[in-house]
Amino acid sequence: MDLLVIGDCNPDVLVLGDDVTPEFGQQEKLVDGISLVIGGSAAITTVAAARLGLRVALAAAVGDDPAGRFMLGQLAREGVDTSAVAVRRDTPTGMTVALSEGKDRAILTATGAMATLTARDVPASLLTAARHVHVSSYFLLERSLGPGLAALLEAARASGARTSLDTNWDPAQRWGDGSLRAALAATDLLLPNETEALCLSGAATLAEAMAVLSGAGPGLVIKLGVRGALWAEGARRYRAEPPPVTPADTTGAGDCFNAGVIAGLLGGLDLAGAVALGCATGAASTLGAGGTAACPDLPTAQALARSVTVRPA
Repeated sequence: MDLLVIGDCNPDVLVLGDDVTPEFGQQEKLVDGISLVIGGSAAITTVAAARLGLRVALAAAVGDDPAGRFMLGQLAREGVDTSAVAVRRDTPTGMTVALSEGKDRAILTATGAMATLTARDVPASLLTAARHVHVSSYFLLERSLGPGLAALLEAARASGARTSLDTNWDPAQRWGDGSLRAALAATDLLLPNETEALCLSGAATLAEAMAVLSGAGPGLVIKLGVRGALWAEGARRYRAEPPPVTPADTTGAGDCFNAGVIAGLLGGLDLAGAVALGCATGAASTLGAGGTAACPDLPTAQALARSVTVRPA
């Protein structure tokens, strides 16, 4: 197994249009389209990684219901190993409604079964067989997975795997406790976006955030959306700038970026090359609606990565 992803797995109800802001007072508004698609940061990352040629497994939790069966079927068709996805008989599958205006979106999530995933649900056989272990949406699983996550990541490292973590947004806006600090100490690479980096660090600027988060233990790559990504190697900082694209929908772009970085590292690229591949994968993913519709294959991502500019920040 190349990659084990641990985290959330839920359908996205994707609402697209120039104006997707609901009007209360029982008013009906017409939008361009509504689709049921693969959702959950972890699930999107697995699909993007599988498209890039990696052998991928997902550890997550869904309900024993149509939404859960939809996700398991879609992931299986993408070649993702779902044997470690726990099916809860008494809890519904989590669901997300994403209101997307192309360059920006608002997200409503009911966690459901996703928030029942614990460290005990992650098979040791997969954990120790994977070359890389990635965790998505930490804050959605903080109470269930958080207490045992550091031990999982330490076990993966002891078996020779590289580890990475993308906390995603914290709906409670507490931004972590002792469980997160312990997990970060066992993480090789932290992958927040710009806003998350500022919130996780409590810093006022990205420069300060980089200093604080790098001091917490892991390597750090900060996603800057259409502006690319920022990272440090030793005392030097670098910036990757992707080629311009006209996004149809940015849902899942950061998760696809993560998959590109991981695929690059597993393919033997240095961090600069891996970040360039991540920028290319994330940019390409925005050309279609939903997190996975436009995920590129490896040759397409590699070709686009040659147009990514890497320079000292």
